[in-house]
Amino acid sequence: MQTIDERAEIAEFTKKEMLGLLFLKARTHHAWLDREVPEQLLQQAYDLARMGPTSANDNPMRLVFIKSKEAKERLKPALSAGNVNQTMSAPITAIIAYDMEFYEYFPRLFPHTDAKSWYVGKPDFIFATAFRNGTLQGAYFMLACRALGLDLGPMSGFDNDMVDKEFLIGTAHKSNWLCNIGYGDPSKLHPRGPRFEFKEIAKIL
Repeated sequence: MQTIDERAEIAEFTKKEMLGLLFLKARTHHAWLDREVPEQLLQQAYDLARMGPTSANDNPMRLVFIKSKEAKERLKPALSAGNVNQTMSAPITAIIAYDMEFYEYFPRLFPHTDAKSWYVGKPDFIFATAFRNGTLQGAYFMLACRALGLDLGPMSGFDNDMVDKEFLIGTAHKSNWLCNIGYGDPSKLHPRGPRFEFKEIAKIL
């Protein structure tokens, strides 16, 4: 039977391992190992990400996973030149999008009040809420992927309009960013870039 100290030591080890997966050892990858990403892992990552908070539980994030060679070829013309190779070689490329008609789902997602009426006829408010909370959920999704052992290559170098017309046509969804998903090749990583120190960017008032 484990002692209290042994359990605390295991918990501390687990915490360090998880912090490494999420932040300290995690890197943005541009080169990928030839290893398939199980679709079940993508669903598990979403099931974790959906638990994060959003405004009035609005859940505006939408996902399209580009996996097949055919779908990758459809995506290729929308990519900036520097993002083509890393995207075409990635096992999965996710379109992280947001739904401009998210408020239509409030009767299901936030049923105790008429939240839909807050947004109807207010396009600026709709966009700000969808974009902010969709971005927030996209970040949750990325961290969930990392927690499950996946590597990521998020990027914004692409033509949003082209992606929307090719993959989101007939919906009220708008692309936010792309994220390559797979198992990165650590031998191809560059040194980690510098970050600001806390005192440079934060105030406690």
